[in-house]
Amino acid sequence: MNGLKEMLYVFDFKRSHNACFSLCSSAVSAMVKVTEKLLLEKGTPKTNKLDEIRTLNLSGLGLNCKDLPVPLLSRLRNLEQLNLSGNRLQELPRGLSLPSLRMLDCSNNNMEDVTSLESLHALEELRLQDNVYLTASDNCKVMFFLPKLSMLNGKDIRSSANHLRHVNHENLKKRVVQLWETKFSLPNPPTENKLKALESDFVNAVCTQIKFGPSTHNDYTKWRVEILAKEHLCSLMVNRKGREEEDVNTKHINGIPSTPKRKIPDTDACKDEGSAMKRGRTTVAPPPESRSRTFSHLRSSPPSSDESLCSHRRSGRIVASSNGEESRMETPKKCMKATPKKRANEDGMSVQVTIPESEGLVGLKPLHVLQCHSKQDSPEDFGTQLWACAFEPSRGDSGQTSEFVATCGGESICLIHCESGLVQKKYKVPGEEFFSLSWSRVMMSRGNRTARPCSILAAGGKRGVVKLIHPRVSIAYGEFRASRRSISTLRFSARQQSILFTGAYDNKIVMWDIGDVDSDYNFKVQQLLVLQTSSTPLHLCLPPNNPDTHLLAACDKGMLCFNIQLNKNKAQRSADMEVTFPAYKKEDKHTDYHTIDGLAFLTDDVVVSKCFTLGSIYLWSWSRTRASRPNNNSEVSAVILAVLQWSSTDLPYLSLSTCPSKGYVMCGDEKGAVWMYHVTEILKNKGKNFDAAPPTKVLQWPSPFREGVGTVEGASINSVAADPQLNYLVALTDKNMVVVWKRITEF
Repeated sequence: MNGLKEMLYVFDFKRSHNACFSLCSSAVSAMVKVTEKLLLEKGTPKTNKLDEIRTLNLSGLGLNCKDLPVPLLSRLRNLEQLNLSGNRLQELPRGLSLPSLRMLDCSNNNMEDVTSLESLHALEELRLQDNVYLTASDNCKVMFFLPKLSMLNGKDIRSSANHLRHVNHENLKKRVVQLWETKFSLPNPPTENKLKALESDFVNAVCTQIKFGPSTHNDYTKWRVEILAKEHLCSLMVNRKGREEEDVNTKHINGIPSTPKRKIPDTDACKDEGSAMKRGRTTVAPPPESRSRTFSHLRSSPPSSDESLCSHRRSGRIVASSNGEESRMETPKKCMKATPKKRANEDGMSVQVTIPESEGLVGLKPLHVLQCHSKQDSPEDFGTQLWACAFEPSRGDSGQTSEFVATCGGESICLIHCESGLVQKKYKVPGEEFFSLSWSRVMMSRGNRTARPCSILAAGGKRGVVKLIHPRVSIAYGEFRASRRSISTLRFSARQQSILFTGAYDNKIVMWDIGDVDSDYNFKVQQLLVLQTSSTPLHLCLPPNNPDTHLLAACDKGMLCFNIQLNKNKAQRSADMEVTFPAYKKEDKHTDYHTIDGLAFLTDDVVVSKCFTLGSIYLWSWSRTRASRPNNNSEVSAVILAVLQWSSTDLPYLSLSTCPSKGYVMCGDEKGAVWMYHVTEILKNKGKNFDAAPPTKVLQWPSPFREGVGTVEGASINSVAADPQLNYLVALTDKNMVVVWKRITEF
């Protein structure tokens, strides 16, 4: 009993001591004022300039929030460590900007609100011990909104923070969306009073009905779902307003909306003075001879059979994202697809596909037409433009090619099973517009077991952020900002599979190492090299024989070659040389052939490229072109091997693709046809005959039909891709349609 009393006495003594200390601090506070002179005295290194201070100790001064002048403290632009322990802070002042701050000590204060720390994005270490009013929910909040935080109160929280920012966030987002879809809907008309009442009811419902995680995290859960509910309601209103504006402004051609080509709005992060962020299809007048050119082989063949388009519905699965954005990996509620029999879908819509007669060497037939990137899963969306597609790389040493293709366009990325036509996964980020994607296989550790390779997908678009996705387990496990401007193209190295190149509208190509991932999906991104271009990079290629030393970049103003060896000292480099083409000599004030909007390797040495408005495609030798470079000149003429005849369209950014194992080059046109060239025989001429070789086969537009709308006319083919064995060919259009062809004959 005496021992107990003694313990209580000691405890009471500490309380009295703390109370006494608090009174003393109050007295000190009345005398201490945070001035520039005080900051210079308390900061290190010793200097007479605030922006040179790296460490600042303001502990034990009895400071309140009002004692911290925001304009003065915000001059500490390079401050890395700040000690505010032993004060009387209830929160930090709002609007405080310390962009370099990595370590903050707020222990032994009266902190009640941690959201005031949200502006400190660079924080890596935070101490909040001995703040009696803070709870486990407050710890969760700082782990969520501080993306770089790795140490909290002296403990490594990277794994738990990663889980909170991704898996926990997606579970909460899924529950918020499900509650909305089952119990709420937008008012019609959406008046201000109705929307305020709806927001109040929806927020109250999510806060009271959604339960997730341990009870100690209840406050965090309510905080997150309230934010998510408001964001979801806001996104619905924005999408509704956008659709209404499209209905007013969009012109209809033959019942199908026609939207402007490749326009993207500026984002807040990209409003630099003088930057025009338009991926616009600029109309350039072709020469008279090009305008009058016709191709008889583009005439439609008589239809041989009908197939119907229907929608397919599957349950979705939620995955992770960061920064509070909505991002869902799911199978869409509505997508048009072609099936052998004509039948009505869930919306009472039926579509038929006219298949032209099989002819020529290729032997492909249209199998599916999918409308799977629609905004709000609307079957009326024919305005979303689709930009890039790529087949999943084969797994292991089996050599078996995948039947899964990834497609991107609008705010979503889809993973499609070509044979069945089912959209297996869908990753969605409202407000984003994805322009490019690339597959790779990185090593994933599994605890004490041997690390194994897993297929991942990188995608980027107008926000300048690269999303890293592990589609097989439905997880978007991370992201990083690659540019302040929109990302135009992505490319992984086939040899060093964690090396990723990003091209953006800031006229830069950046080489990154995204590293491997562990079982908790922790990863580390490192910037290795910056390559300067004079215009927007549109396509990137690594020569198969030397992918570690050279990079080819097809740009808006020419073809550039870069030395990417890392044993050089320069972290930023300009092009090693520019490859020029014979068409440049034909330019005048009305025509410009410098835009290279198609690029791919057909063999280790044969490069295929396309000049905008030229009406033809070049095949040229990589090794012979480099060898012919005169005296290390900055320009070298491409050694042309063959020329392929193509559409005379003046529509840019219709990219081409190759199938090296079968010797094929493929490129879509502005009318929905895919031009295919079997170039084995053509290359045997070895540059002796430069007459434009006609295509081996032209796959005509499959002419899907919709009741109430009619036949959907041919759309511009923005991108094409084939699996390595050419079992499937996929084409993306600027009218939100994915067309899948299947090989039906042996070569």
